[in-house]
Amino acid sequence: MKAYIFPGQGAQFTGMGLDLYEKSPLAQELFEKANDILGFSITDVMFEGTDEELKQTKVTQPAIFLHSVILAKVLGDDFKPEMVAGHSLGELSALVANGVLSFEDGLQLVSKRALAMQKACEMQESTMAAVLGLEDQVVEDVCNEIDGVVVAANYNCPGQLVISGEIEAINKACEVLKEKGAKRALVLPVGGAFHSPLMEPAREELAAAIEATTFNEPTCPVYQNVTASAVTSPEEIKKNLMAQLTAPVRWTQSIQQMIADGGTEFVEVGPGKVLQGLMRKIDRNVTASGASFEE
Repeated sequence: MKAYIFPGQGAQFTGMGLDLYEKSPLAQELFEKANDILGFSITDVMFEGTDEELKQTKVTQPAIFLHSVILAKVLGDDFKPEMVAGHSLGELSALVANGVLSFEDGLQLVSKRALAMQKACEMQESTMAAVLGLEDQVVEDVCNEIDGVVVAANYNCPGQLVISGEIEAINKACEVLKEKGAKRALVLPVGGAFHSPLMEPAREELAAAIEATTFNEPTCPVYQNVTASAVTSPEEIKKNLMAQLTAPVRWTQSIQQMIADGGTEFVEVGPGKVLQGLMRKIDRNVTASGASFEE
């Protein structure tokens, strides 16, 4: 079965999407529509902005979403997913790609999500750290022993888990994890503690927006971050999406489940190759490639 996977924050680069804009009238139309919906020219920042400008959460999230979704749209009849999944923000791209959300509604939710997360970051200083070379259970146990908020946030691939929480608790956890034999425990240059209880204000704000949005029947199952299982009920998809900001991204488990359910060919749709790299570490026996558009 053919699976399409959609990247999250961190995959952005200057010039992203410009080739689509120049090659495809449909892409051009959708990018211009996005500028109108967002109320600023995101195409200017995507095509010509600095790394610093692209790094602003209010830009990064819509930019990656637009690159992924517009690429899927211009592929036309070649885009026939039998299963989809998206890493964190990428889940919203996946939900547009499999027909659950319209392009316009998806972009509105992404924009609201970005602004709500930004606001939550400003309320309390917090961060994330990548932990390499330890079993998940060891990392989880250490997080449970530390005073303050620190939780497992992104299960990216075996031996790579991102933790999230208060700065002091993260620093303490990193020390302990190195003592336990972590190859690295490295604080990441992010604005806040995504996928942790500290995102509760953002979750509440986004939940209200999700509640007010129409969710359609999907054309194929979506493997959601929160459950790491195939979901086809619009109501269930909605509920899991609401929980996503404060719950961990179970990416390793999602991909393993997709493979168990018959996924053999995985195509990353969007900027960069982050997910293709993770695929190789999760299971070398399946093919992973990137989608590309030729006129």
